[in-house]
Amino acid sequence: MPTNLSTLRPPKGATANKKRVGRGMGSGMGKTSTRGHKGQRSRSGSRMMRGFEGGQMPLHRRLPKRGFTNIFRVEYRPINLDRLLELGVAEITLELLIKAGLAHKNDLVKVLGDGELKKAINVQAHKFSKSAEEKITKAGGKATLIGSAAAPEAPVAEQKKSKKK
Repeated sequence: MPTNLSTLRPPKGATANKKRVGRGMGSGMGKTSTRGHKGQRSRSGSRMMRGFEGGQMPLHRRLPKRGFTNIFRVEYRPINLDRLLELGVAEITLELLIKAGLAHKNDLVKVLGDGELKKAINVQAHKFSKSAEEKITKAGGKATLIGSAAAPEAPVAEQKKSKKK
């Protein structure tokens, strides 16, 4: 039999009417409205914490804590040289990478050295791998650091003199 969108039906037993509690004895869920007799869950306004297991040690406390999250971690968007070559441009800036969809607006970009350079390209990025920088300069291009990575490191501050007694 040919089917079209107007004859589609869910399989038998897949749909059921919502349970309407507190609608009298004729509903089959009258009197206690499926809450049972007495106890914490029978009371109005009762609310237990998410994951409450009736006093048993909850799962989130039974499982061990693992690992460490470094809040100072800096994430870079990696882009390989072969992807930059696909753009077919001699001057590659952050705006061009965003426009091409290789990076997002707030991304820090790191250029990696996967791929072979046949022509000179000038690349601006937040970071370069050693192999990428070597390949770019070897091909006659220029790897320019932008943003905070380009700033020279601050000189080490002199240690404070010992406190007077």
